[in-house]
Amino acid sequence: MKKIRGFAAFAAVLAGTTALASAALAQGISGDVIKIGIMADQSGPYADNGGPGSVEAARMAIEDFGGEIDGKKIELVIADDQNKPDIGAAIAQKWVDEEGVDAIVGGSASSIALAVQTMMAEKKKPYMLAGTASSSLTNDACTPYSMQWVLDTYSLPKATAKSLVEAGEDTWFFITVDYTFGKQWQADTTKFIEDAGGKVVGSVLHPLNSNDFSSYLLQAQASGAKVIALANSGSDFANVIKQAQEFGITAAGQKLAPLGVQINQVHGIGLQVAQGLQIVTPFYWDYNDETREFGERFRERFRGRTPNETMAGTYSAVNHYLKAVKSTGTDDGEAVVKAMHETPVNDFEMKDVTIRADGQVMRPMYAATIKSPDESKSDYDYYTITGVVPAADAWRPVSESNCALLK
Repeated sequence: MKKIRGFAAFAAVLAGTTALASAALAQGISGDVIKIGIMADQSGPYADNGGPGSVEAARMAIEDFGGEIDGKKIELVIADDQNKPDIGAAIAQKWVDEEGVDAIVGGSASSIALAVQTMMAEKKKPYMLAGTASSSLTNDACTPYSMQWVLDTYSLPKATAKSLVEAGEDTWFFITVDYTFGKQWQADTTKFIEDAGGKVVGSVLHPLNSNDFSSYLLQAQASGAKVIALANSGSDFANVIKQAQEFGITAAGQKLAPLGVQINQVHGIGLQVAQGLQIVTPFYWDYNDETREFGERFRERFRGRTPNETMAGTYSAVNHYLKAVKSTGTDDGEAVVKAMHETPVNDFEMKDVTIRADGQVMRPMYAATIKSPDESKSDYDYYTITGVVPAADAWRPVSESNCALLK
């Protein structure tokens, strides 16, 4: 018998039938409240990447719905997962089992997301990833109820690795954070390097939330690699790139390749250090009139800070979820996820973007170069967009995926 592929397989898993939709409509809104959980690092090394900013973005999305849908209040609950899988999983379990949370948006450590994603699939509840990056979440660990909204370890380094190797920067050394996210990032990037004809000559792992990168940078220097890839984020990224400048890494001829940078990180380390870095990003506040309008609204509410891709993605995910609740008339997980997949994402940052059966939001990515201090004319005027990476080129193709929902 011929296998059912793509969305048909996804719909079959969800049992997306007319009978299901009718039953969901009969259920209406459970507990007479639509409850959304925001789980992220609120105080640790990744807090600036999402944390309180993602909470504010979610509040904006809820307020744009008037705080209710058909008379049913929309409630936001918030948790600090402390970058610990056991804490994150326990919070999610309590939210769903005891507090009536209908959906979760998560954006910190991949190890937490993998645990929560499995539990949410068992409970048949939507789980939107906004900032969590391991590509395994939509690959071998995919579920019918999770959706990757922003970025992953496949999409971020792909264009950067290919362009650098083709420019002759063909030997690489990795400085990688020692947990699921970093290791997956290194593995994905290594494939892109080798596919382009390059070679990885060495790597070193560092603990999360490291302050001293001197020994790792000395190993990278000694390797003789033309490129030092930084497979980390948050405060780790800020620390290693500042110390790399102090060591004179780039002045001596080696190139730094951050595999993922958010604009708050650029703001933190300053253009004097970050200028000239080539990056790939899913969102830039100054891309067009709609993104600028959102950026201004966010800054007015959040102490003058500009939204990054995690915060913008959180707004988008909550907005799309609420649209699905409104269109179905229920917060039943199966009916809502089915509606989210069937309806293209349309908001200030995405237009007619589809959600693939593996949960991947098929958005374009943008190649950018970080401006010099002289080129920047105002706060957060940091990127020059140099190209658009179409969704079909940015994300893992179906032919390479191990996700059963795509088979």
